[in-house]
This record gives sequence, C-alpha cells and structure tokens, in this order.
Amino acid sequence: MELLRLLLLAVLASEPAAAAGAETVGNSSEGLLEFSVGRFRYLELKKPSPEEAILRHISSNVTFLIFQIHSQYQNTTVSFSETLLPNASGTGTDKGLVFILRPEQSICTWHLETSDPEPVQNVAIPLSYSESDPIPGGCNLEFDLDIDSNIYLEYNFFETTIKFAPANLGHARGADAPPCDVKTGQDSRWRLQYDVYQYFLPENDLTEEALLRHLQRMAEVPQVQANALKVVTLTADDKTSVSFSSLRGQGVIYNVIVRDPFLNTSAAYVPAHTYACSFEAGEDNCSSLGRVSTKVFFTLFALLGLFICFFGHRFWKTELFFIGFIFMGFFFYILITRLTPIKYDVRLVLTAVAGSVGGIFLVAAWWRFGILVLCMLCVGLVLGFLVSSVTFFTPLGNLKIFRDDSVFWVTFSCIAILIPVVFMGCLRILNILSCGFIGSYSVVLAVDSYLYTSLSYITLNVLKRVLHVDFRRAFINVPFQTNDFIILAVWGMLAVSGITLQIRRERGQPFFPPHPYKLWKRERERRVTNILDPSYHIPPLRERLYGRLAQIKELFQKEQPAGERTPLLL
Repeated sequence: MELLRLLLLAVLASEPAAAAGAETVGNSSEGLLEFSVGRFRYLELKKPSPEEAILRHISSNVTFLIFQIHSQYQNTTVSFSETLLPNASGTGTDKGLVFILRPEQSICTWHLETSDPEPVQNVAIPLSYSESDPIPGGCNLEFDLDIDSNIYLEYNFFETTIKFAPANLGHARGADAPPCDVKTGQDSRWRLQYDVYQYFLPENDLTEEALLRHLQRMAEVPQVQANALKVVTLTADDKTSVSFSSLRGQGVIYNVIVRDPFLNTSAAYVPAHTYACSFEAGEDNCSSLGRVSTKVFFTLFALLGLFICFFGHRFWKTELFFIGFIFMGFFFYILITRLTPIKYDVRLVLTAVAGSVGGIFLVAAWWRFGILVLCMLCVGLVLGFLVSSVTFFTPLGNLKIFRDDSVFWVTFSCIAILIPVVFMGCLRILNILSCGFIGSYSVVLAVDSYLYTSLSYITLNVLKRVLHVDFRRAFINVPFQTNDFIILAVWGMLAVSGITLQIRRERGQPFFPPHPYKLWKRERERRVTNILDPSYHIPPLRERLYGRLAQIKELFQKEQPAGERTPLLL
C-alpha cells in the first residue's frame, strides 16, 4: 500500500513537467521567429500571413521584457495574443510591449502582423531588465496599454512633440508593483528622472536601410548615451512632453531613458522616429519637398543677392531695392499667413509683389529726399536681424529664460538695433558688411530649396516663432553634418570675398552717391538757362510721348498703294 502511494505521487509530480515539455515542443514548431535577448533581427511582414515571435531561455534574474519593432512609414501591429485587444496590442511604425514575467517563466511569445497591402520591412529586438531597473510606462494613465513604454510623436510644419507615460519602480517576479501616486517621497516613483535624447540621421538620406540601421543605436541605454544628443532632463514633477523644431525631410530619432538615482539603474523607452513629412502624400511628400514656386523665388532672390554681395555699394539704388524687398516681403508674409488661409504658392507670389513695391518705395524715398541715415538704418536693421538670428541659432536659443516671449523679443530686438548703432559712425563699412553677409546668405537659402541644409533654419526659426505661438517651447537643435560644413564654408568665402572686393574698389571714392533729386533739379535748371546746351532744344516730355505714340500708330496702319488714285479727266 505504501508502495502504491509512492507511485501515485510520482505520477502527479511528473504532470507539470510533461505539460511544460509540451509547451516547449509546441512553440518550437516551424513558422516561429526565434529571437535572442539584445539582438536585432530583420523581418518582412505581409498582410495575409501574421508571424509569431518567440524568446526562449529567459534568465531567472530577468523581471520584465520590452519587445519593440520598427518600420520606416508602414504600420506594424504587435500583440500578446492573436486577438487584438486595445490594452494588449499596439500599431504604428515604432511600437513595443512590456511583458512582466511570472515566477519560473522562461518563454515569451508575441504576435506580429501588418494591414498594409505592401510587404513591410522591419527590425525587432527584445530587451531584458532586472527587478532593480525602473519600468518605462509603468504608471500609465493616458494611453491604452496597461504598461506603455512607447513614445507618442506628433508633428506639424512648426514643431514636433513627443509624449510618454511616467515610469514606475521595478519589482521582483510575482510581487505587486509599487503604487504610483500614493506616496511622493524618495521611496516612490517620484524620485525617477527622465533624460530625453535626440539623434539625427544622415542628411538627405531617406532610405529604409539607413533608418533601420541607425535605429539600432537608439534602443539600449549604453548606445543611446554614447550616440545621441541629450536635450533635457525631466523630473517626476515635470510634464512628460517635450517639443522640438520640425525639420522637414530630415530623419530624427527620439528616445527617453528613465533613471533611478537611488539605485543607479536605468531603462530605455521604445525609440520613435520622424521625418516631419509624409511618404505617402500625393503632393509635397518627403521625396519632393521643394516646391517649384520656392525654387524659382529663392533662385531669383539669390541671383540678386549675389550681385549685391560683390557690387552692392557701387550700385546703391539696386542695393536699396534689395533691402526694401526683404523688409516689406518679410512683414507682408507674416501678415497674410496669420490673417488669411490662402495657399502657399499664392502667398509667395503676393510676397514677391509686396517686396518689389517695398524696394521701389525705398529707392523712391532715397531719390526724392536723400536721407542717408534713414536708408542706412534700414540696411543696418536687416544686418542686425541676421546677426540676432545667428545668435539664437546657437545653444543660447535653447535656454529656458528665452521661452518667455517678452524676454526673447526684447533681447532679439536689442541685438538687431545694436548693429546700426555701433556702425553709425562708419556708414560705408556698415553698408559693405551688409552687402557681403546678407547677399551671400541668400545663396544659402537658394541651396536649401534644392538640397537640405540646417543653415536655412537661422532665419526660419525666427519666422516660425512669429507665426506659431507654441514654438517658444520647442528646442531648436539641428544636425550639423558634412553638407552644412561645406555650405558654411561657401557662405563665409562669398561674404569675405565680396567685402574685400568692395573695400578695395571703393578706396578713394566718395562714401555715398549724392542726392539724386538735387542733381536732377540742378541739371534741369542748367538746361533751361543754357541755350548752347544741345539738350536745351529737346522737346518737352509730353510732346515726345505723343510723337512716340504717333510712330506706333503708323506701324499698324495699312500701307497705301503708290501711283495715281483719282479718275482721269476727259
């Protein structure tokens, strides 16, 4: 009887082992995607055939896993089960799921699929963390998943905003998670800190291979800290939302690392990427960002600017037209953009017309009144605007104090006004410097309409801040890569060459041309009083105009036949 009892206990003890063995055999069948912790795997998903991912041999000291999958612009769905539930699945281009492991669990599975009719290229990786590591998104109250480690990204023309759920402290397998909002001391999740990182893809590279390759540098904590730019550190008291300046056509990857300073541990959220444009849009998509109207406008603007860079001081009226065009065009574009919903191409045409009117008005004001100080004030303010824009293009523009519009615009205006004030005693130098720097920068803007360059955001960031109220909270970091160094060198070379040439050519010449209206008036009086002057015998302007019109009319009159046209007399 005792022997029978021992046999029965042996059979009962063997049942769990047999069940576990069956699970392992079932999961090792063909068609499963085998993954390893910390290793990326490329895969292709098709609409009719979902895939199942499996991770085996999970270490006993691992408390939770983050499985993440990425694609360029086609959506992918990752789920804990074949049935898609809102709190157990995610769909997007950068999605991940947090799996809290049960005691003795050594296998984990996920289901992957796509609803896109075209095959989707993906890269995926499972990452493991221990009980001392914070859990990204562990205190989620805003999004659908119970524990959400994803970064949610939104963008428009002006800014890109990322949002994420607060993290929670780690815990052992089988233990209850610490409460999120019961305590706010150092023994709760309120001690956690969040480091926000930004990583720029190579400029003008929109390929899928480049994105999936560089995403591998932004998944794990050591790689993120080594390769990306740390933008800001948030505490648990701060809002888990950060804004950046949108860079259309430039790939950017964002990630957040949550740190526990008490235990000196950390964990990474699921990285998210954007190009601030759409690959699937029929018009103005990522592959064709440069509009024809933009290219024509800035090409003509650059040709005029290049002429001003080398000959602006000599051709004073042409330079005044250029400055007046910038002045009137800039303010007119801001006005019609904020007050009207008209399309971009129409706005650009109207801006060109208004800028031309402003240029003609400034030339006419100089011709009639000849107030040199007023004209040089306009020239100096445009140069001051460029200098002030360059100042805030540096890391100085990301200081928290300048998120206040009052502080920003007062400082910006003071820098812009300081330039003409400093050079008021040497107006010719101020004018030549303005010609060199402003004229050469127009070439940079023209290059940007054909090929991306970060230098165009020197002035574009200021325009965004004027047009969009919320842009004041955005970080204005931009990539500075090989193309930017080349264009910066070209800009500097053109500016230095133009300034040097004009200074050497104007040596010994009058500082500025005389008042045109006084010259014209003096010349007219001389012609009236001097009868020996051939111009004295020139008919008045009205008679000359009538004579020209008569000549034009004769061109359209039918030629009369030659010879006798009356009947012969008998």
